Amino acid sequence: MYIHLGGEKIIRSAELVAIFDISIEKSSKISKQFASHACQQKNVEYISEEEAKSIVVTQSTVYYSPISSSTLKKRAKVFVANA
Repeated sequence: MYIHLGGEKIIRSAELVAIFDISIEKSSKISKQFASHACQQKNVEYISEEEAKSIVVTQSTVYYSPISSSTLKKRAKVFVANA
């Protein structure tokens, strides 16, 4: 199954590791370090020019999505429930 992250970006649900609200990046030192490290490794992709509302972590890439984390979690839950 697949999860639409916004724009034209779709990922396989099996690749999904975590979905976070964008506010975690500002409130957690560990999250800041994780995002910084991902940027240095060039494993970050901004899905659109809109303001990011969530961070989606997959096995290989960190995506900044314009879709809220609650919406993305609902989409992901549908696939987990059907698995």
